[in-house]
Amino acid sequence: MTEPRFTDRRDAGRRLADHLVGYRDLPDAIVLALPRGGVPVAAEVARAIQIPLDVLVARKVGVPGHPELAMGAIASIGGVLETVTNDDVLAQLQHGEGTKDSFAEVVEQETAELARRQTAYRGDLPAVPVTGRTVILVDDGLATGATMRAAIAALRQEGPARVTVAVPVGSPSTCDEIRDLVDELVCLYAPQQFWAVGQVYDDFGQTSDEEVRRILAEFTDSDED
Repeated sequence: MTEPRFTDRRDAGRRLADHLVGYRDLPDAIVLALPRGGVPVAAEVARAIQIPLDVLVARKVGVPGHPELAMGAIASIGGVLETVTNDDVLAQLQHGEGTKDSFAEVVEQETAELARRQTAYRGDLPAVPVTGRTVILVDDGLATGATMRAAIAALRQEGPARVTVAVPVGSPSTCDEIRDLVDELVCLYAPQQFWAVGQVYDDFGQTSDEEVRRILAEFTDSDED
């Protein structure tokens, strides 16, 4: 299969939406984006299938000195903080109290950043209820899958009726792992030679907090119309 190219996250979201038409106008369905990169993708999905958009904030717990390498991840919805570990990465690190201390320290740091982002994106507004609803979790791709696993764990605590994960690209092994955790996985491309989510994007620049706020405001304003 020829590797697809996405112009940017919005292009990826529009193409992802083509595979989610069965959810269009579904009562009590909601799209939850993983900020920040998942928000532009999810916005296009939500617009195309005409269901609400919100965010589920998750944070990678990176290895000190190598933050791109995930030891695990945290996520929170409804005030419940869920932590998951990436056992393969932890197994490669030095065993002992030092590793445990490092993990705990990074979790503490990322918990503070998670709280900051929740306030920055939502302000005083509470999270949209998900109990008994169909939830489509969207990100711009799956690498280790740690943040998505944390998001799923947090979401499950709220009792959704159905959970679908939808991404433009993902690691084959990670996709297999996530598929076992949800009701449906939609992944447009899982290349055998996977090295990074950005490999299929022409523009994979960082999504800003301001862009996330602007996108969420667009959906809040449209709900009030």
